[in-house]
Amino acid sequence: MADLNHAANEGKPLALSVRGLNFSFDGQLPLFHGLDFDIKQGEFVSILAASGIGKTTLFRLLSGLIAPQSGTIAIGEAAHSAAEAAAKRKIGYMPQKDSLMPWRTVLDNAALGLELAGTAKREARRQVMELLPSLGLEGTESKYPHELSGGMRQRVSFLRSLLGGGELFLLDEPFSALDAMTRVGMQEWLLQVWEQHRKTILFITHDVDEAILLSDRVLVAAESPIAKLSELKINLERPRSYEAALDHTFLELKRHLLEMLGRTAASRVGGSV
Repeated sequence: MADLNHAANEGKPLALSVRGLNFSFDGQLPLFHGLDFDIKQGEFVSILAASGIGKTTLFRLLSGLIAPQSGTIAIGEAAHSAAEAAAKRKIGYMPQKDSLMPWRTVLDNAALGLELAGTAKREARRQVMELLPSLGLEGTESKYPHELSGGMRQRVSFLRSLLGGGELFLLDEPFSALDAMTRVGMQEWLLQVWEQHRKTILFITHDVDEAILLSDRVLVAAESPIAKLSELKINLERPRSYEAALDHTFLELKRHLLEMLGRTAASRVGGSV
């Protein structure tokens, strides 16, 4: 099968460029050593590696929450640094926990990012109401987080990130706490939302099937400290559903990724997230 997704992304400008990234916490082994990688606009790319190797730390670096010892992180065509991009709302960051405020309704939780950026409350609520149906949240605007399922809470969290703007979305294992059935539903939901909006997404996961199902490319950390991300292109046609997991090509990709992860586990020497 031709690599349709890769061909479609050829020639697109960069959404993220990382060059020579070095980072370690005080008194600990390095997590990143001279790391280079690029993400193109509109791509869906997953990072897959063993626990504790530094994937969440990488997201904190990309979002400007912490600074590298050396190297550059450029966001978008204007080549903003990570800190500048975060300040200008060019990055959307969705952590593992939804972090919804229990005293705010769905409407007010989703509008929070817009309000903090200076959007008038009435306009922020209008924008939220406009997007609720397309994200499967119609009729939930007056509900509070405790009234929602885990999957619905994650949808609200994603909507808040989406409305916050941004050229790049960092999703840190957003479905890891969900049960298996809910997780499958959320994966298919995310595929549909991504098809509609075509935002650039960098996605952390420990789940091989999830990485293959969602992604254009999967990046595997092959050593610790991470000096290189090995790449596997996902040559499955889009749009996709979970039925793709039964396809022979899917199983071949899974076998290849498991082999890559086996080499990762064998070479791993430590690190912390």
